[in-house]
Amino acid sequence: MDIIDAIILGIIQGLTEFLPVSSSGHLELGKAILGDNSVPEESLLFTVVLHFATALSTMVVFRKDILDILKGLLKFQWNEDLQFVSKIVVSMIPAAVIGYTYESQFAELFGGNIKLVGFMLIITALLLYLADKAKDTDKKVSFQNAFIIGISQAIAMLPGISRSGATISTSVLLGNDKTKAARFSFLMVVPLIFGKIAKDVLSGDISMESHNITTLSVGFVAAFVAGLFACTWMIALVKKSKLSYFAVYCAIVGVIAIIFSVLNS
Repeated sequence: MDIIDAIILGIIQGLTEFLPVSSSGHLELGKAILGDNSVPEESLLFTVVLHFATALSTMVVFRKDILDILKGLLKFQWNEDLQFVSKIVVSMIPAAVIGYTYESQFAELFGGNIKLVGFMLIITALLLYLADKAKDTDKKVSFQNAFIIGISQAIAMLPGISRSGATISTSVLLGNDKTKAARFSFLMVVPLIFGKIAKDVLSGDISMESHNITTLSVGFVAAFVAGLFACTWMIALVKKSKLSYFAVYCAIVGVIAIIFSVLNS
């Protein structure tokens, strides 16, 4: 993978991480189109680096929210901030358990399985379509909701299932406010990504020695900058737009991916 490809893939990750169109699915499609021949382990490393970049961009965009939450936690009371953090911890449980148990199986899926990506994008489209039919409410995410949303996040480990699309759709279908659902969706993944990277680094599963640091770095920067833009845009967009637009897009890209896979098999 050269620097130009890394920049392109970084921009794809940054833009699609916050839009409900599956960043992992688009990364796999981008790698296939650009002719990336990385083995699954190398491909997964690059994907993890880009996800780390967008996690940092999330923290920058939500820096005020995060700061307010930290201030609330320091009061050592069962207030709204501590409850919100507790809900995020609850939401992490399914992904942490499933990710740890089936880590190697998931890693093998990040090796250009375009047909799988296509079918998963169509499932994402269906989720978004169903969520679009839900009524607007002002309900907050409950602890039970947080666990169910966490299950959706675990399923979204599959390339082609949009993490934000699955979690926001699940939250909305449970009757929660769309804006609150988006905020919870964006913040809930941050500690999970940092935890995953810390685990891989400490266990030695991820090593920078055998990889092109320059390529990883430019991909990281591209994803971070694009993520800042996309996250800010999506927050404004989710308040006034319909998820059906993204459902149509995912369905079209999913069908194209399946056709591409069949023609190149």
